[in-house]
Amino acid sequence: MELNDHVALKHEIAKCICQRMCEEINKLGFSATEIQQYPSLDEASFLLIKDPYTGQQNLTCYWYDGHSRQRIGRLQFNSDDTFYAEYDVAKTHPAKARWFVEGITAWGNADTIKAEAKLLPMPS
Repeated sequence: MELNDHVALKHEIAKCICQRMCEEINKLGFSATEIQQYPSLDEASFLLIKDPYTGQQNLTCYWYDGHSRQRIGRLQFNSDDTFYAEYDVAKTHPAKARWFVEGITAWGNADTIKAEAKLLPMPS
């Protein structure tokens, strides 16, 4: 199977994962101007990466910031039909000044998409 076939096969679930991560970012309460970029399938770069355990090709999506092309997110589809995603937020929590929002993680499969914010305590 070619890269385009993998992308087409995972397109709908990938859109749902992006939407779920966006919802999780919005739940934190940032203003509309604070988040410059959300995870969007249209802005992802796609690669096939060989799973060292199974030997199968796994679809991986990467997001980069618009300026320095620094990677800010990743979505990995595994050969067992699960996925794991991370997307950087890197901002102080808008409602809890003592917490820093490192990013959003999402995991699961086509039937269950779970997501949560990765929070770190701010140094005292």
